Amino acid sequence: MIRLNMHEAKTHLSRYVARLKEGETIILCRRNEPVAEIRALPSTPSKRRPFGLARGQFTLPSAFFEPLPEEVIASFQGADGADP
Repeated sequence: MIRLNMHEAKTHLSRYVARLKEGETIILCRRNEPVAEIRALPSTPSKRRPFGLARGQFTLPSAFFEPLPEEVIASFQGADGADP
């Protein structure tokens, strides 16, 4: 874990980003008081997920394909039935 003041972080940002990629964590400080923690984002998987991973684990009820009730549609459109 690296503790840095703002000025040091701004001055050598690219150096510290490289260390973040290696798995380090940075505690960013203002006047030696911690204000933020900086971590590298998790890497994205290189392979695409195959389709059908959950095949056979659940079924959709037939009601899933029916239109929504009018009151539900109205609530999405901001009509809650109350007078302004």
